[in-house]
Amino acid sequence: MSKVQSLTRAIRRTPYQSLSAIILTTLTFFSLSIFTLVVLGTTRMLTYFESRPQVTAFFKDDATKADAENLKKLVEDEASIEVATYVSKEDALKLYKEQNQDNPLLLEMVTADILPASLEVSAKNVDDLEKIASIMQKDPLVEEVVFQKDVIDTLRKWLGGIRLAGLFLTTLLTIASVTTIIVIIGLKFRSKKPEMYTLTLLGATNWYIRRPFVLESMFYGCLGAIIGWGISYILLLYLTPNLITFLGEIRLVPVPYWVMLAILGGEIIVGAILGGVSSLIATRRVGR
Repeated sequence: MSKVQSLTRAIRRTPYQSLSAIILTTLTFFSLSIFTLVVLGTTRMLTYFESRPQVTAFFKDDATKADAENLKKLVEDEASIEVATYVSKEDALKLYKEQNQDNPLLLEMVTADILPASLEVSAKNVDDLEKIASIMQKDPLVEEVVFQKDVIDTLRKWLGGIRLAGLFLTTLLTIASVTTIIVIIGLKFRSKKPEMYTLTLLGATNWYIRRPFVLESMFYGCLGAIIGWGISYILLLYLTPNLITFLGEIRLVPVPYWVMLAILGGEIIVGAILGGVSSLIATRRVGR
């Protein structure tokens, strides 16, 4: 209880400095939470597109299932594929009806005869997409080839850019938070130099003297982590309905609670480490 009272008293003595430290650490961990959620989301989105049929060959009307099987075997011999699925005209009509079941007008004039059969191929390696597409395009019974390499490449570029931007912003805020805590703890430590000197004469160890400052700065880090995480989670819950509508069948939200708890636990640990290291640097620098 005495440690809690001592910590509370130390914060009350310098409320504005303490508030500055908490605000900066909150911004840092809010940025870190958003960055983590965005990276997890875009990574799952990339996995989603990579796991879908990435190359689709649409056949001419005179092509048969045997012709599709021959093309499938040719592709399997030339490239490493995950799965290849033949979609007949009847199957294409079923898919079309499922996708447009809410719009009866689009279903009235569509029959299986006007829809092309197709071969959907998912590659194990995205780099093989162009090779697979080239093989399909050479088949005289193939009318059109569509593949999602541009979508995947764009997602990868966005993911790389998001990671760099998030890492830069988080690093910048982390440096600002650490610097602020060092300055605040350093000023407090300096103001108590006479008291520290007396404790040293009485036989107090360096850790005994620095422990209150370490606990205080760890408190700033942990509290900032909890508040920053909480704000990001509230924002995520608020945006979840809109994200579900926007993303459609790509189920990125709602985020499982255990994922959010894992992020919170990691941020609390990071906050405690940053606070502890900052206070040790501050007290060591001033103590010399």
